[in-house]
Amino acid sequence: MRFSRGSTVAGILAVGLLFSQPGGAQDAEEEEYKPQLPDVSIYKAMLDANKQTGWIQFRNYDDRQLIYFTALQTMHCRLSEIRYSINSDALDKRFPLAKCNPQIPFNLPADETAEYVYISLAANEAKTLTIQAVWDDGAGSEIVVYKPCDNVGDATCAAIKTIKKPSKLLPQPMPADSPVRGVQSPIPGKTFSEPKPASASRPAVE
Repeated sequence: MRFSRGSTVAGILAVGLLFSQPGGAQDAEEEEYKPQLPDVSIYKAMLDANKQTGWIQFRNYDDRQLIYFTALQTMHCRLSEIRYSINSDALDKRFPLAKCNPQIPFNLPADETAEYVYISLAANEAKTLTIQAVWDDGAGSEIVVYKPCDNVGDATCAAIKTIKKPSKLLPQPMPADSPVRGVQSPIPGKTFSEPKPASASRPAVE
């Protein structure tokens, strides 16, 4: 079989490069892979997709009014706070966020006490619930005011009453409040201060 001069030179160069490589990847020390959280844009898309059906859900059950935060709790790995208020726009309450496990970033916590799932109020106590999600970098979502659905019995449901834009920049959370900073490198040049008020704390990521 005959080879052209060009193909022969190319072949010699390729063989030379192959055998001149030092050690190669086979000899390189392997580093253990650490789970990385999905990009925040995925969580923001989830938040927007759930807005119409409700970031929270009202339910009438056993002469009580239950308000579920399940949709937002699935996003807990990228949230620093869930701010809400009952029958006002004050956003003066905090719903507790579960500890983030980056291996299962969308899982709901095992919670026999329901502390991370819902709050329980007197029957028909909440006429509206105002809510805002705060991301791990301190940025706030829209402020949505929900009301209970009409004539749905004990089914879980929520209807949008109004949507508001944040009137001012939110204070940014401290690194300990951010699940991302426990598993990923900090963002250069950013500083964080504790948001106020705060009545619910997040367990630190180990």
